[in-house]
Amino acid sequence: MTETLRVAVIGAGRMGADHIQRLNTRIHGAEVAAVVDVDLARAQAAIEGIPGAVALADAEEALNNGDVNAVLIATPGFLHEDILLRAIAKDIPILCEKPLTPDAESSWKIVQAEEKLGRKRIQVGFMRRFDAEYAALGSIIREGDLGELLMLHHQHRNPTTPAGFTNEMLINDSVVHEFDAIRFFTGEEITSVQVRLGKATRNAPAGQHDPQHVLIETESGVLADVEIYVNAKFGYEVATQASFEDGIVNIGGDKGPYTRSAGRWGGNVTPGFEERFGAAYDVEIQSWVDAAARGEIGGPTAWDGYATAACCEAGVEAQKNGQKVAVKLNAKPALYS
Repeated sequence: MTETLRVAVIGAGRMGADHIQRLNTRIHGAEVAAVVDVDLARAQAAIEGIPGAVALADAEEALNNGDVNAVLIATPGFLHEDILLRAIAKDIPILCEKPLTPDAESSWKIVQAEEKLGRKRIQVGFMRRFDAEYAALGSIIREGDLGELLMLHHQHRNPTTPAGFTNEMLINDSVVHEFDAIRFFTGEEITSVQVRLGKATRNAPAGQHDPQHVLIETESGVLADVEIYVNAKFGYEVATQASFEDGIVNIGGDKGPYTRSAGRWGGNVTPGFEERFGAAYDVEIQSWVDAAARGEIGGPTAWDGYATAACCEAGVEAQKNGQKVAVKLNAKPALYS
């Protein structure tokens, strides 16, 4: 596939609108052909100033549009399964924002549909893999100069949560990124998850226990933990410390210059995920577009989406019972080996 990628963006909300502008202004080899949203006025607003793009209210109409040869899915996760199955049937490049689907059973259906197609068409939007610091830590792990990776310590802190952000969403919408990061860093599947609920902040809304401590183990015995704290107030901070046999590596944390002046010191904390991972999103989408030109995908696969969905299910169960919960995975199809 060498022609320009003519992308239908499904969903014009916060993430979709961001990707629309990214495709229109910063990505090479792709154009926005259509924007789909149930709120047609929002879709129309999203294509303003984009030559040739059309606003539609139905995903099927976009997939049947002869001017569309790729799809970027940025709708809420519960809508992904139907759109993915229709897009797989069209045999076109797909970038699907996380989650692949909200549960392991439906994600497995997507894996099976792609396996039946016979080639990988779906790239899942785990953008952290494309962050420069994440990539650097991944290289350190693979090169082995510090010996074996033994432990990973993650901090995931949000300033606050939107209305309706449930206890389960701490796992499904937040720790899902750490599940993928751990799989990315180790190259292994996660075998178990445990969630500990300790002292809670008064800033958490009713029904939400915040913060939580998530304990994770991989196939070879690498131990990882996540502090998920989504009402931390001070800003958006994502950081990782990796413990090796012969050293310690830290990534993330405060951004920008660290200044000492007039008896004070400090730096800046990013206010949200767009600022922290904006460059990673650019690299991610460009990788998808470049790979599509070769008939490939340029990042996490449908299997990665399925495996993280299984981890999330184990995590939510562990929230409820406080026990170590095994992650249950079907056998990996040869397509993803």
